[in-house]
Amino acid sequence: MKTKGKLRGSLKSYLRLPLMLSVLLIIMDLSIFCVDREAGLLMTGYVIVYLVISVSIFFYKNAKINSDLVDFALSYGQVQKQLVKEMALPYAILDSEGRLLWGNDEFMSIIEHESSARRNIANVLPGIHQEAFPRDAQDEEVNITYQDADYRVIMRRIIVGDFEESEDYLVDNISEGQNILIAMYMFDETEKNAYMKENKDQRMIAGLVYIDNYEEALESIDEVRRSLLIALIDRKINKYFQNIDALVKKLEKDKYLLIFKQKYLNELQASRFSLLDEVKAVNIGNDMAVTISIGLGVNGENYARSYEFARAAIDLALGRGGDQAVVKEGEKIVYYGGKSVQMQKTTRVKARVKAHALKELVEAKDKVVIMGHSIGDVDSFGAAIGIYRIAKTLGKKANIVINDVTKTVRPILKRFTEVADYESDMFVNGLQAKEIVDANTLLVVVDVNRPSYTECPELLGLTKTIVVFDHHRQTGESIENAVLSYIEPYASSTCEMVAEMLQYIGDGLRLRSIESDALYSGIIIDTDNFQTKTGVRTFEAAAFLRRNGADITKIRKSLRSDVDEYQVRAAAVRDVEVYLDVFAITGCNAQNTESPTVVGAQVANELLNINNIKASFVLTEFAGKVYISARSIDEVNVQIIMEQLGGGGHMSVAGAQLVNVSVEEARDILKETLDKMKKEGEL
Repeated sequence: MKTKGKLRGSLKSYLRLPLMLSVLLIIMDLSIFCVDREAGLLMTGYVIVYLVISVSIFFYKNAKINSDLVDFALSYGQVQKQLVKEMALPYAILDSEGRLLWGNDEFMSIIEHESSARRNIANVLPGIHQEAFPRDAQDEEVNITYQDADYRVIMRRIIVGDFEESEDYLVDNISEGQNILIAMYMFDETEKNAYMKENKDQRMIAGLVYIDNYEEALESIDEVRRSLLIALIDRKINKYFQNIDALVKKLEKDKYLLIFKQKYLNELQASRFSLLDEVKAVNIGNDMAVTISIGLGVNGENYARSYEFARAAIDLALGRGGDQAVVKEGEKIVYYGGKSVQMQKTTRVKARVKAHALKELVEAKDKVVIMGHSIGDVDSFGAAIGIYRIAKTLGKKANIVINDVTKTVRPILKRFTEVADYESDMFVNGLQAKEIVDANTLLVVVDVNRPSYTECPELLGLTKTIVVFDHHRQTGESIENAVLSYIEPYASSTCEMVAEMLQYIGDGLRLRSIESDALYSGIIIDTDNFQTKTGVRTFEAAAFLRRNGADITKIRKSLRSDVDEYQVRAAAVRDVEVYLDVFAITGCNAQNTESPTVVGAQVANELLNINNIKASFVLTEFAGKVYISARSIDEVNVQIIMEQLGGGGHMSVAGAQLVNVSVEEARDILKETLDKMKKEGEL
């Protein structure tokens, strides 16, 4: 049965035109009557004939014309339907539950199990599920792989009314009341993706390889063997990169430039840059193992940009202590290696150069503002005091930014406030510092190199002259545009670094005894009484401070703990859990102590005295965060473990902060991280 329809619009008006003209003929006939009666009668006959014909056409032919038009429309619809059915683009219609209602020939030729698709399309195309369907007028796009082909699937939400009976490919399948459909278009992008992958694989990666301890390694071997050692290292580096068709060019005696295709990067990452261990294995009698650092720049807009990434990556690798590879892709940075203990260099040339550079910067500015990290410790405070003394010696106004004074810092700070020789505004808070800092202020950041960890991050944007002194390994987050950056991960503490620079300032610089005490205290705390990360230069710095009046007795008294803290530490040690046989994990309930994080760090140090413990982790809840203090002696790099949790530090001393978690949840996260790293061979 044909579908009934009515004529509308211009066509309907066109068919009624003869009837409308009849009115005009009647008026004309009346006008003729007024002129001539006989002519009017004659005209009336013709008008009557015209009206009969017009009415006949309108009433008797209208249905026929309407039927012919409907037949044409249906034929046109059949053509459209056939075109969609035979379209080369796979096209299908689903209901709102994901059941296949209809698919064109191309779509049906792709899927293997039509019956499964009619139950649910996800049975055939797992990437197409109900959760991925569009919820509004906005199209949804999904990329799937099916039968070794890549498809980009566009899904469009369609709201329909009652369907015409002629649409037989839908009528039989649509449930009563169903008015939401999903139209699905599948674009085969296999060839395009193949070309894109090939293009990506052919991109060139720029890289730099530096020998970390070239001079020191040569000095540890007989002169006659030095050329052999260098030749072996050269051979290791060249052979390793020749396996990936890389171009290796020696720039200097300890620096190499390399270029290779990006398709080999996954291979290097899978092996975790085994070259690092291969070079360390070279031994022909040298007392010191040779280590290298690798920096790779990936996916730069051009070759120059990739080389800039490589330079930034190698600087980051060296800033973190060397013996590691760093891959930089835009803002994304990935680290490999960095597990060996860094040997402290005996030369103090860099300290002298940095001291002279700092002196020039201080002399060029009107004011100096010194800032450490938030929840400041004795090391950041002592280093700030050292920089303060440099500024005062050079005749500059200086201020130290401290917001919250911790318990360990308070006894030392109190000694400065009790001495009339120091200005009343020597110590200021963050708000006061914002009013002080301007374009002609030198901002010195000590014991931290991450802007978010500083005492007042806003100060970094108020001046362009920023100096950074720190002994923590660098991470992807760093203080940008520092005019002077002295970051030495091998140093025991920032106080040690500042104490070395103090010796090269000149101009009659002389530390006062309480200033020497502050610096000496920082070294003691960060080395755990000279037990951790100490080298020759650590004791040389301590000797310099002793010559300037550092009093060991006063320092020991100022660093003593009270009974409550001892009880908290004892409870934390009692509840320790040994995980994976070598990791000591415990929670420290130090909420009632003045410096919970300090107590947690002390517990972490004490746990290392237990036999067979390679690393300790103490979790302390404070100010809405869970602080993790991580410590080790030499076998485990806790710094790379803490980096997995967003923190950092040194190989043997590190930490992290977790937000929006409880201590127990943080413990579970830590265990999962240890399990993952052990499985991947990173521990």
